[in-house]
Amino acid sequence: MSRPIAEPKSLPPQGAPADEVLATLADLREQDVRWRDGRAWCLVFHAGEELEAFLQRAYLLYFSENGLNPTAFPSLRKLEIEVVSMVGRLLGGDEQTVGNMTTGGTESILMAVKTARDRWTASHPGRWLRGAPEMVLPVSAHPAFEKAAHYFGVRPVHIPVDEDFRASVPAARRAVTRNNTALIVGSAPSYPQGVVDPIEELAALARERGTLMHVDACVGGMMLPFVRELGYPVAPFDLRVPGVTSISVDLHKYGYAAKGASVILYRDPELRRHQFFACTDWPGGIYVSPTMTGTRAGGAIAAAWAIMHRLGHDGYLAIAREVMQTTRELQAGVEQIEGIEVLGRPAMSVMALGSRSHDIYRVGDQLTARGWHLDRQQHPPSLHLTVNRAHCASAHAFLADLREAVARCPEQRVRRLLGQSAMAAAGAAARLLPSSLLRRLSRSVTRGEPGGAGVPRRSAAMYGLMAALPEGDLHQVVVDVLDRLTRPDPPPPASGPGQP
Repeated sequence: MSRPIAEPKSLPPQGAPADEVLATLADLREQDVRWRDGRAWCLVFHAGEELEAFLQRAYLLYFSENGLNPTAFPSLRKLEIEVVSMVGRLLGGDEQTVGNMTTGGTESILMAVKTARDRWTASHPGRWLRGAPEMVLPVSAHPAFEKAAHYFGVRPVHIPVDEDFRASVPAARRAVTRNNTALIVGSAPSYPQGVVDPIEELAALARERGTLMHVDACVGGMMLPFVRELGYPVAPFDLRVPGVTSISVDLHKYGYAAKGASVILYRDPELRRHQFFACTDWPGGIYVSPTMTGTRAGGAIAAAWAIMHRLGHDGYLAIAREVMQTTRELQAGVEQIEGIEVLGRPAMSVMALGSRSHDIYRVGDQLTARGWHLDRQQHPPSLHLTVNRAHCASAHAFLADLREAVARCPEQRVRRLLGQSAMAAAGAAARLLPSSLLRRLSRSVTRGEPGGAGVPRRSAAMYGLMAALPEGDLHQVVVDVLDRLTRPDPPPPASGPGQP
């Protein structure tokens, strides 16, 4: 189905009937991925129609309320504090554990990095003259850490992952310095392959060097405790681990809350003070905010509180049991498909599918043509699956389509070797081309198919070309695509003599 065309528009001169506007929205949604049917392996976490309706009712009760000022809406203050407390206790916190709700994992991570930077600045006066504070993080860490580094002037120091895709502790030890390291980062689990980094070892290093340790549990924070309780092996990762000073967890993922709801937790109140912002000499009065945003949607806070009370411990445990059973069925099914494998040893219901013999991107294109929405990954090439409750009913259909997709993509060992040689040659040639010409070539490749809003429909060819471009030009290609996605679509060419 073709994508809807986004056209330049002015505000309508007169308002339209409510039913007409809502009908238009419903028609537009029909062209989106069918996530309620378990066809999307990312972006949406769906626990069922009954819970979705319940969330909507809870959200609407606080549709207009603003969490910016807790003195105006003391009920929102109560709800947020209780949500943070419930998440903190689930993740090994105690009476000293504090935190705040944010709009999502990215904001929670931004807050953790900002806190680490300001704490480093306060405890290292004059150190900026010797260089910026540093953050040691594995290459598998979420790009939100890169965004935070860019925003806050923190220098990211990347460490590799081992063959099991977990952060290399020896590399971390070499990267940490006593004077400049403000933060060490680990993931539970990391998004690309769903493995839990060696949090205990990284946290011990942080304690030894006197630096902070943040655990990104945005994906796993509301799942791993229940996975462990069900008897699956889960390495220690939360505030029970000495040396872990902060942890981020998204409620709109495996907490099945409404978007956007996340929590950033700190081991003690003194550390969290570095997160806050206050302006006391503004003519409009005193302005203070705990997180990045000013206005804070009351509906998201209320819906998170509501779903946690609606499900309770036993409800989350039951859903985790269903999801892990489905995950094991998917992994067992993948093992029966020759040439396809699950990368690493995922700790929960997040995993990547790779291949040593097939072009996995072309397999992904075949699945997309059958109505499945999957993320494509690189280093190594893979397809990403985040299994949630919505997939419990669609897993068998997915495995059937995966088998068919692989059958339509014959083994390409020779072709892949030739392709790698061609890409190496293309990369060498690209480095000799003027940058202006290379950008024009890149933009021409990423224009996509007609009706595609400037985005290539088939990922295999796009990833192949992008792998051949120098890093700077790859960045330009991605920015070009984002720019076109956030602008109106160009008008179709006018018909003329000899044109259809």
